[in-house]
Amino acid sequence: MSKVVLAFSGGLDTTVCAPILREKYGYDDVITVTVDVGQPPESIKEASDRAELLGTDHREIDARKEFASKYLSQLVKANGSYEGYLLGHAIARPLIAEKVCEIAVREGADAVAHGCTGKGNDQFRFESKFRFILEDTKIIAPVREFNMTREEELELLEDAGIDIDETDSDDESVWSIDENIWSRSIEGGRLEDPNFIPPEEVFEWTSNPKNAPEEHRIIDIGFEDGVPSSIDGEDMEFLRIIEKLNDIAGKYGVGRVDMVEDRLLGLKARENYEHPAATVIIKAHRDLERLALTKNQLKFKTLVDQEWADLVYKGLVDEPLFSNLNSFINSTQKQVRGNVKVKLYKGSATVVGRKSKDSIYSKKLVSFDDKTLDQKDAEGVLKYHGLQSRMFDEE
Repeated sequence: MSKVVLAFSGGLDTTVCAPILREKYGYDDVITVTVDVGQPPESIKEASDRAELLGTDHREIDARKEFASKYLSQLVKANGSYEGYLLGHAIARPLIAEKVCEIAVREGADAVAHGCTGKGNDQFRFESKFRFILEDTKIIAPVREFNMTREEELELLEDAGIDIDETDSDDESVWSIDENIWSRSIEGGRLEDPNFIPPEEVFEWTSNPKNAPEEHRIIDIGFEDGVPSSIDGEDMEFLRIIEKLNDIAGKYGVGRVDMVEDRLLGLKARENYEHPAATVIIKAHRDLERLALTKNQLKFKTLVDQEWADLVYKGLVDEPLFSNLNSFINSTQKQVRGNVKVKLYKGSATVVGRKSKDSIYSKKLVSFDDKTLDQKDAEGVLKYHGLQSRMFDEE
């Protein structure tokens, strides 16, 4: 019996893949795998219900704690951001692909499949991991290979007698939603027009800032080795911190991003994101680094963080350089311990205080009222400051 393992979200693209894999590719057994990285429970259930409707051998894997402790914790240490996108979906794909590969190996599958289109980034992220783990195993991408439109996908399912109650593709209010514990993305429909103003209905994690509480709130985030470890003095695991901050900061309208993003294929795409917890955590982490790391460390780490984010965006987490970058990043985080106070108010998150036992800030030395450093010592340095500029002959 021929087997194929399909990465399955339960959305239209992955749903249409199941009958195609049977009818067009001739696979007898289609195994669908849904990996829980913090999607809403109703999304997980919908995937299970659709798998039952499709008659596939369905598996669910709860990877939320692994996603937070192994992937998102490293993202925080690296201040993970690509052009302002906080990489929540990009960094989840290799983990999802890895779990699909584990099922494929266990089941002795002949192939693995995904529902990515040929225009987006996820095809790179899935297939990079598939090839790294499974090497010569066949990879199938039905939506890409048949160059299918949304309307064609719905027609194929209708012809197969499968009703999934999807909104018609001509509906201008149809949105493509993808979410995990770190980020929620909204795209498609009229949002493909970069000049179209997103209606409030597309947002679920964040309140409209004008409707946020009139009184600000200050939260205190504790860090250990670069990773959040407490909120307002209460120790908790990182997964719980993310969940709690999504709720708290979301109520204050924090974490909305509307941007034009450069995809891997060179296409520009209009993207809308919500990531309240991620916004607060990354801001707090960056600020604490400025307190604990030297100027040269910060300067070099900015370059490292940028390269790290670029590799994650491309799905190249098995590139040797990625491991090298993580080694450097982790070596800096031993000093990033302390607390950061963040003020939440009407859509903004502002750092208003920070402290650390590892701080290299000296209130005494910087004070105008202290004489530990003799101010006259600066005079000798000043004689050489700008020396080459004065010596330079423009003619």
